[in-house]
Amino acid sequence: MSDMLGTEVPVPVPVQASTEPAEPPLVSYVLPVYDEIGAIRRFHEQLAGAVAERPEFDYEFIYVNDGSTDGSLRALHDIAKNDERVRVVDLARNFGHQIAITAGLDHADGDAVITMDTDLQDPPEVSLELLDEWLDGAEIVSARRGTRQDSKFKRATAHAYYRVLRRCADVKIPLDTGDFRLLDRRAAEELRGFRERSRFIRGMVASMGFEQSEVVFDRDERVTGNTKYPLRRMLRLAADGVTGFSTAPLKLITRIGFAGLVLSAIGILYAVGMRVFMPEVTVSGWTMLMVVLLFVGGAQMLSLGVIGGYIGRIYHEVQQRPLYIVRDVVRYDAD
Repeated sequence: MSDMLGTEVPVPVPVQASTEPAEPPLVSYVLPVYDEIGAIRRFHEQLAGAVAERPEFDYEFIYVNDGSTDGSLRALHDIAKNDERVRVVDLARNFGHQIAITAGLDHADGDAVITMDTDLQDPPEVSLELLDEWLDGAEIVSARRGTRQDSKFKRATAHAYYRVLRRCADVKIPLDTGDFRLLDRRAAEELRGFRERSRFIRGMVASMGFEQSEVVFDRDERVTGNTKYPLRRMLRLAADGVTGFSTAPLKLITRIGFAGLVLSAIGILYAVGMRVFMPEVTVSGWTMLMVVLLFVGGAQMLSLGVIGGYIGRIYHEVQQRPLYIVRDVVRYDAD
């Protein structure tokens, strides 16, 4: 075709729309495992059955073996042989639950990443509700425990801990939520940038912002085995949460010091007054002296302990050692 001046004018070629179907979103499940031989096969069966109800997604299941000693690794190999979606990340030793989740996140490629435990206390069906919230626009979806089938002691301590932590922390940490949550790809990428060793992932997630929502569910009773968070580990996790996201203990030291100063001033006034007005009974001040000495000594030891906790965190961070070491990554392809 040419115009009136004889110049060739290119003929527009219609652009045909691509007929290739878009790939479905990939959902990655990050699943830490530590001595779960009694529940791991049953868990995978229930998880596979749950995701079969949502065929519009592709799935990958990343099991992180955190130094299990009870045959869980062999069971994971068998599961991987029968399900090509399974990948097994075998850590060189037991690094702890929070580190195992971190290792799984580092290996996840999904558009959405779901982290959950494998002891069947977190029902796999609830993860589908997390996906629904994600489709509605949420970038981080936490599973909040409405009820939980634990001992009265654990329920009471957990209830108190989350509320004390929320009051002390510098970020708004959701109440009654563990590490069962969904992260959008962008949120997961940002979380991978948090590399501190004393990890409290639920606090890290809360500190990132993004569009967050939650799903309330009833937590089931453990199917088999013992809890992987006995009192000692619970206290350690609590300390990581408080010292990692709050300076409240340091502020408490200042308040204790001020209270000690006030009591010392009262003790001085009392001693001087007794010496001036009732010199014959000044020996009776021995009780007050012992109380003040014991209080000041206890406050000093508590203060040193709190400061030592923060210094210990600094010591571990400056070592710059790897968070974990992977022995092997196992995946069985369909061929």
